[in-house]
Amino acid sequence: MRADPHTGPQAGPHTDPHTDPQAGPHADPYDGVLPFGERPALILVDLMAAYFEPDGGLYVGSRDCLRSAARVLAAARRAGVPVLHTRVAHTPGGLDGGLFYRKATPLRDLHGPAGRLMPEVAPQEGEVVVVKQYASAFFGTTLASTLTALRVDTLVIAGVSTSGCVRASAVDAVQHGFVPIVVRQAVGDRTPASHEASLYDIQAKYGEVWEEQAVLDRLAPLDRPSLDRPSPDRPSPDRPSLDRPEPLDRPEPLDRPES
Repeated sequence: MRADPHTGPQAGPHTDPHTDPQAGPHADPYDGVLPFGERPALILVDLMAAYFEPDGGLYVGSRDCLRSAARVLAAARRAGVPVLHTRVAHTPGGLDGGLFYRKATPLRDLHGPAGRLMPEVAPQEGEVVVVKQYASAFFGTTLASTLTALRVDTLVIAGVSTSGCVRASAVDAVQHGFVPIVVRQAVGDRTPASHEASLYDIQAKYGEVWEEQAVLDRLAPLDRPSLDRPSPDRPSPDRPSLDRPEPLDRPEPLDRPES
């Protein structure tokens, strides 16, 4: 029997961070489970230098989630599943970020070196980089159409911050029809309370929160020799080519009745 992917030696079962789960009147009514599909993709959300520099306003406290994300990324690449990255970038003055840019003032620090993606998870050739202006990786971007074109059914999510862009992206993923699998050890936040509360809510209502090892184990069966991986000129048989499809045969015209 497969072990529960939601629990492991580094974390207990999902519990309400606000109440004692063993006592109290509020039993959790959210018990639905979304399955890990057959066509996963990995998205690394905003793993930029600003979140990992101790003197920065966005610092998440350690590089533990970055190291976990790097391990999941390596497994995804070995498995040949699509890999996508996001980063935040705004025009000078932040007009394209609207009220979000005005409210979330640390976004102004993402210009220049602070906005670079960390080298441990730097994109490789052929991996999509989604440049976004808001919290969700889906809002105002072509992410949904890209995943649809790849026939992705499951979106494995790693990155920062848990209570911000990770959560927003997980919510939008399920709303666009993709199963969100958030990797517990591969996401991070500035405050532990926000981190745990967000994971609890994601698991309860929007997706699945899996342990890193469970995700690595799930990706391992997909691992295959590089010769079997799809390429631009030799797509996988179960994954569509992004080239223009062949036109459908036109039906034969109906015979006109004689007058």
